[in-house]
Amino acid sequence: MSDNIEGIIIGHTLYTHQNYQENRKMVSLIKKTLDKNEEALLELKNFPNGGAASSYDLGYVITQIIYRLGEEEIVLMVEKFPNEEKTFEGLIDVGLEYGDNDYDGKRDNKRFNNEFPKLFKYLDEKH
Repeated sequence: MSDNIEGIIIGHTLYTHQNYQENRKMVSLIKKTLDKNEEALLELKNFPNGGAASSYDLGYVITQIIYRLGEEEIVLMVEKFPNEEKTFEGLIDVGLEYGDNDYDGKRDNKRFNNEFPKLFKYLDEKH
């Protein structure tokens, strides 16, 4: 298992706490999400990650995907989710706060509402 899938960095705790089959599934979901498959994004956001630091790593994967595809594309994908699934602010928050989305070797400590205002507003209106 690589810690880099098509340029998306997977934090160590996320892929080491999964078995081989789970890791293959996660890789597939990341690739499909990058191909703008909303069902894959839905599965990825709900991917069993074991909690704690692995949740931060999953959030980091998701924020990298948002940066790659753009928040407008992510909003279009999330619009197709069932209403009860339009909740993943926590993962995005920790991905921005603890992730290194600018790849400078330091955690970013960014905030969802500032970094992705359109997606934040869309999700906020759905609650």
